[in-house]
Amino acid sequence: MKTSLFKVIFTAGAVLACLAIWAQSGPGDFVSIFDGQTLKGWHVSAKTGHSRASGNMTGGKWVIENGAIVGTQDIKGNGGIVITDEQFGDFEVVLEMNNDFGPDSGLFLRSTEDGKAWQAMIDYHAGGNLMGIYGEGLGGKPHVRNFSFLQKVTEVRTNSAPLPFPVLAESWPHFWRHGQWNELRARIVGNPPTITTWINGVKIMEWSETEKRHPDKGGIALQVHGGGDHTQEFVRYRNIRVKRLGP
Repeated sequence: MKTSLFKVIFTAGAVLACLAIWAQSGPGDFVSIFDGQTLKGWHVSAKTGHSRASGNMTGGKWVIENGAIVGTQDIKGNGGIVITDEQFGDFEVVLEMNNDFGPDSGLFLRSTEDGKAWQAMIDYHAGGNLMGIYGEGLGGKPHVRNFSFLQKVTEVRTNSAPLPFPVLAESWPHFWRHGQWNELRARIVGNPPTITTWINGVKIMEWSETEKRHPDKGGIALQVHGGGDHTQEFVRYRNIRVKRLGP
């Protein structure tokens, strides 16, 4: 009898715990904003400073391949952003990324047409970083990152930052699976905002602004950086979903 009663109590407790986690995470609240087949709901903007190579104003090259948005420079040095038609205030966005190691990209939060935004960094190259936070077009403030790539995608070093890097440098090649799809996630709330980022479910950075320097709403954008020659290197994003937070 005691054993059966214990099982009932344990099972009930487990169910309640799962329901509590479920309620906090809000399952079903994430909505897809990319259909995997077209750029419906998105448009390319050539208004950023990354779209001026040789007078070109095309915003880079963005196509759909194998269910992913694929971006690259259309001519040497020419990039841009692809941005949602819809604007968002407080939200959480999650996507899967499988970029070549070399191009400089980014996940822009509350982006304007000319690419001013809070950026969750996707600087996937030597000296770069993933999911640090950068003020794109906002004077480079903030610029917080807790790790940097060395010359190889498998080698990283830790940096001083408000939130210590939660992954051992030597464990990085096992935590991050280059050449496969990895999950990136970012949340922005309030204005001045608090921004939080994750890689593969692990919180990487959290940072709070102290002054209002940018609009309350903007688009969600993906970037191909201008400069250099990255015409044969590609960024790839799929399963892009967003959850609105608050009213």
